[in-house]
Amino acid sequence: VQLVESGGALVQPGGSLRLSCVLSGVTFGNYVMGWFRQAPGKERDFVAAISRSGITNLADSVKGRFTISRDNAKSALYLQMNSLNPDDTAVYYCAGRISVVSDRLHIRANDYDHWGQGTQVTVSS
Repeated sequence: VQLVESGGALVQPGGSLRLSCVLSGVTFGNYVMGWFRQAPGKERDFVAAISRSGITNLADSVKGRFTISRDNAKSALYLQMNSLNPDDTAVYYCAGRISVVSDRLHIRANDYDHWGQGTQVTVSS
């Protein structure tokens, strides 16, 4: 099982980015997926999660600005980030966990079994 993120970059406040994560080695459609982020000196925080059936949950700090989505045909997870601000600066990680329940999602990092290497997002002028 391998997760590979991409799309991180330096962006100005108010800008947008789309992060991508590809899961290989397993059947993507069987996995609950999530995005987490970790800023320097801070804990890894929940950002967004999506169930196998497409139900989503977003952290309060990103609601209305971020969107999580998945494309099972491409084994890909996405995080569309709009109206970025300096507080969004962090390394962003995608995570996956197999699930037999299609509507279940997870918001705790400890619930996930597989992690990507992370991609850096920096919001600065």
